[in-house]
Amino acid sequence: MTTTVSEATTLYGDLGGQYAAELARHGVTSAMLTHKWQRVDLIAPHSDLDIRLALSGSPTSWRQWNESLAAAHRAAVAASPDNRRLLEHPPGFAFTVSEIDARQVAPAELATWSLINGHAPTLQRWRSRAQMAAWDSQDERFYRAILDARLRGRYQLAADSTDNVSRDMSGYRRHCVVWHYLALCWFAAACLATRTRCPGKTAALNQWRPAGLERFAELFLHQVHATTERGRPDAERLLRAAHRALAVAMGHVPVQAGGTSGLGHGSPSTAWIMTAGTLRVRRARWLYYLDPPPGAATGYLIAREAKELQAVTATLRTLAADRVTAEQQLAARMAELIPQGATTAATLRRALADLNRNSSVVEDFLTAPLG
Repeated sequence: MTTTVSEATTLYGDLGGQYAAELARHGVTSAMLTHKWQRVDLIAPHSDLDIRLALSGSPTSWRQWNESLAAAHRAAVAASPDNRRLLEHPPGFAFTVSEIDARQVAPAELATWSLINGHAPTLQRWRSRAQMAAWDSQDERFYRAILDARLRGRYQLAADSTDNVSRDMSGYRRHCVVWHYLALCWFAAACLATRTRCPGKTAALNQWRPAGLERFAELFLHQVHATTERGRPDAERLLRAAHRALAVAMGHVPVQAGGTSGLGHGSPSTAWIMTAGTLRVRRARWLYYLDPPPGAATGYLIAREAKELQAVTATLRTLAADRVTAEQQLAARMAELIPQGATTAATLRRALADLNRNSSVVEDFLTAPLG
């Protein structure tokens, strides 16, 4: 069963502080440490802490920085068996403060951030600016991608791995249905229907309730925050209810106008920074996945890399265009270093070796913004 909201707030607050301390011990400094989603969206003991880093500037060596980040993450996970799930993977993005100040980070990404460590007024300024920015095609792509990956039978409960779940297995399966499928799609649908960037899943369920959806919103909010097993349905029954709810919800989402080809993050400069932001931490992820602490499972995370890397490669190839400018040529060379197809441990080892052999290309792409 889940803990109370106040207990979860304490748990994730402490976990964030411990993670920040581990980063400091390993020499990974950041101007700000944040996590995706609002604190009320973190449901203990099931939700993981999806961390983002805001750096004062680029490190001298991204390779060494990633090695330190992987070591820090490994130490943080090893501190408690529960952290195998709570800190499922290393951070998802790393941006510089100047990139965020220059509005080169997608507003839809920034709007969901919550503070772990750093200057609260600065984060509030970034989030407010992100929420007030004009709605555009990159927002449409961002939120529709969430729906496209899960609707029309694409969400499979069995694919939500339980390998790192050590307790309350039935509760975790219900959590996956409600929080990984229903609430995430509801969040995206709410943003598309209202053309606003909602800060989180709970906010979406509380604030967006068109006719016919009120009872569903109450049902799923109750289920995800329930602190007792009494009377709770099984995951399969919840999944059927989620399908029905989302069928109604999608009737309130405007039909997509035009295609989704082109850059997934709007302008070329934003696409470059968003792609660099995720690649800056990729080496740390792979190092951790290949050498986790005893008892931590990473096989399913390795397999999951394939889909994310496919999207990264597509953006890099679009940025490369006809390879005329130096930036286009750099994007093309970076695309050639990203593994294609299914990802295995052997795939990631080869990819790490390729990155090491082409360190100048990697360092240039991760450091140099698109001119």
